[in-house]
Amino acid sequence: MGKKFTAKTADKYVLYQRAVQSAEQDADFLFDTYYDIRGKKAKHFREDFCGTCLLSAHWVSLDNNCTAESYDIDPEPLRWGLKNNLKPLGSVAKRVTQYQEDARNPSRQAPDVRCAQNFSYWIFKTRLEMLEYFKGVYNDLNDDGIFICDLHGGPESIQEMEEETEQDDGSFTYVWDQDSINPITGEAKLHIHFRFPDGSEMQDAFTYDWRLWGLPELREILQEAGFASVDCYWEGTDEDGESGDGIFTKTEEGEACLSYVAYLVACK
Repeated sequence: MGKKFTAKTADKYVLYQRAVQSAEQDADFLFDTYYDIRGKKAKHFREDFCGTCLLSAHWVSLDNNCTAESYDIDPEPLRWGLKNNLKPLGSVAKRVTQYQEDARNPSRQAPDVRCAQNFSYWIFKTRLEMLEYFKGVYNDLNDDGIFICDLHGGPESIQEMEEETEQDDGSFTYVWDQDSINPITGEAKLHIHFRFPDGSEMQDAFTYDWRLWGLPELREILQEAGFASVDCYWEGTDEDGESGDGIFTKTEEGEACLSYVAYLVACK
């Protein structure tokens, strides 16, 4: 049994990072993908909708030349991330700069890699808004820059349902709540809850008001924004064939899964 969390004592950001994020693995994917495409190491990184800056913290730990800009409009996770994710890095933390700003604002330095993780950019609900965001990203990157965003889909992604995932150590259960979905507009109200062994629950720890976007349409919008190539990196499955294995491979053919996660990698 792991640490004994309860609804009263748990920190929602700790729970989120443990249940949702795989920042070390994600940073490796971003770094390696750039190298595979460009044949050189990426240096400057920009994280949109960065939250607690966990991904940026892992990015600057990859190489002594790595720097990062982290953008989010919410001051609370930025403060939490500065204290808990950046300051523990010591002098390395100086290579991360936080900006409490709209993710559509331009970078201070043109990034080699820019990303939007955890479907956060789905806050843009119209095609025009998404196109303008992607155009801004395209213009913001350096000449060899790439943009990487993740997405999810499959029949289960458009159903009103709850999905529970218990942590391996039994310390808490992560609940993804697809509370309400409008199939006409694609708008969705989604929540994250955390449930604990003592029976308590941290309800609506995080709430999202998004539009659900499809992979083909996002790819087309990225192309319209000017990107020369937009490739899909599809997640493989584990030995039982029922869960994702965290390994993403470039492909033009995916499986018709009930639920999937993928990356789009857009190159100038």
